[in-house]
Amino acid sequence: MGRSRRKAPGSDAEFSFVSPVVKYLLFIFNFLFWIISLVMVAIGVYARVIKHAETALACLSVDPAIMLMVVGVLMFVITFFGCVGSLRENICLLQIFCVSLTVIFILQLAAGILGFIFSDKARQKVTEIINDAIVHYRDDIDLQNLIDFGQKEFSCCGAVTYTDWTQNMYFNCSKDNPSRERCSVPFSCCIKNKDEVINTMCGQDVQNLEYQLAGNHIYTNGCIDKLVNWIHSNLFLLGGIALGLAIPQLVGMLLCQILINQIKDQIELQNYNVRHRSDPWS
Repeated sequence: MGRSRRKAPGSDAEFSFVSPVVKYLLFIFNFLFWIISLVMVAIGVYARVIKHAETALACLSVDPAIMLMVVGVLMFVITFFGCVGSLRENICLLQIFCVSLTVIFILQLAAGILGFIFSDKARQKVTEIINDAIVHYRDDIDLQNLIDFGQKEFSCCGAVTYTDWTQNMYFNCSKDNPSRERCSVPFSCCIKNKDEVINTMCGQDVQNLEYQLAGNHIYTNGCIDKLVNWIHSNLFLLGGIALGLAIPQLVGMLLCQILINQIKDQIELQNYNVRHRSDPWS
């Protein structure tokens, strides 16, 4: 008689609706992103405190170090709820985790839609950020390397045109500028053949040249137009990246909701067993 009762899920004390696969898969999922969040916070602290990059990188409108720390701490808290909630089978923590992921997903979706609708304003904002970065070009080696990499990669110079570099105090074209780099541009603007040795002085005095003559030595087109063209040419790639970022969030929400439903079913089973424990027909 006892064996027949143990076969019935509703009366079996050892039966559980909670799947260990879902439970520990959700835990591993959160634990991986928990480690990533710690790495992000560590990098942000290094850039902000040890490297003292706040002054040089202030031109980027939002300090990357602060942004890394904020995102890292946010991920740490959310994934902590997910880890503890899955291990402890705590519905409250799991619901906080699921709601947080849902809100973040909606905000990302809204940001993408708004960026597409207000593309002109986004373009203007990016132009301002690049111009501010040009002003602080010599203030930090990492910022300098980032700008040089962008100009080489996109074969461009400046934000809108190569004369944007006159905004930098070293490349400024005013007559009272004592810098040796007066009216020049960084070497990353220079047109270079594959087998040609890099000449760091190739951009000397090019701001004094006419547009067509300058085009014989450097890239005269700004990086904004090049960036926009690259985005238009790589929409599928960018869409794939966006999808790759969205999939982990959707998977996390799905696993979390499945586990919540399983825990609720398990609670109902336990309540049912308590109510019918004295019932000989159960």
